[in-house]
Amino acid sequence: MSSFENGQLTYLVVLCAAVLFWFVTNHRQSFGKILQQAMAWVLIFLGVIVAIGMWGDIRDTVRPTQAVFSDEGRIEIPRSQDGHYRLTLTINGKPILFVVDTGASQVVLSKADAAKAGLDLENLVYYGRALTANGEVRTAPVTLTEVKIGTLTDRNVAAQVNGGELDQSLLGMSYLQRFEQITITGQKLILTR
Repeated sequence: MSSFENGQLTYLVVLCAAVLFWFVTNHRQSFGKILQQAMAWVLIFLGVIVAIGMWGDIRDTVRPTQAVFSDEGRIEIPRSQDGHYRLTLTINGKPILFVVDTGASQVVLSKADAAKAGLDLENLVYYGRALTANGEVRTAPVTLTEVKIGTLTDRNVAAQVNGGELDQSLLGMSYLQRFEQITITGQKLILTR
């Protein structure tokens, strides 16, 4: 640091010390009250920082994230914050969250979701290939005994188990084509049978 910068730093330290000394001497009698107010402002400041950091989680809990089912075979799926449509299906009696993916030709399960659905991962044969955004992956064909969405039930549904790293299972066109109509309107994806 130059001598000029040292002089400026010394001036700022002396000025801050003088202001602090003046503040303490003039508010000696109410120092406890001032300390309480300062702590309240610190807590408010920390609360705002936490709220900003957790805004994504807070927003997801306020907005509806689950599908709405009707007796007429209509399913309304709200769009999530990341722009995807997610739907929980019951596969072989176990709830599994899918991303609705009209760009996927098949129903594709992650290894974790396949195990959750009761499929024996040890005996799967990964002879299929799929081209994904992350490159080519190996797939194993499986048959899902029972697939339920609300009141709709399908049996013996063909699917694939992804041999690579897949974070979330995909609900592709091989299943979506069972619906008569797929509509995107506003912030909803509507499936109608």
